[in-house]
Amino acid sequence: MTYIVNDNCIKCKYTDCVEVCPVDCFYVGENMLVINPDECIDCGVCEPECPVDAIQADTDPGAEKWLELNKEMADVWPNITMKLDAPPDADDYREVKDKYEKFFSNEPGNPEK
Repeated sequence: MTYIVNDNCIKCKYTDCVEVCPVDCFYVGENMLVINPDECIDCGVCEPECPVDAIQADTDPGAEKWLELNKEMADVWPNITMKLDAPPDADDYREVKDKYEKFFSNEPGNPEK
């Protein structure tokens, strides 16, 4: 088992999870984070830190799509190792559903801002 990031993260991109990760397995895109499942040690400390429930076990129903996306994007996005400020409009997207189809960007993010 490993943990993955789902579309609840899109446009919210809170980085509380990054701060507690003992193996620095988070990668940053323009508007979301992903976990490299090959680096994740399944400790689970990140899951309760996410204020929008965007982190789930890869064994949860529906996680297959997100596991593939996390693998793919972790190979091209930069590693992020420190907590950053969330986007100014992050709270506006907390309750939005099906964000992948509407807002996902495969562009890399900046791990420093």
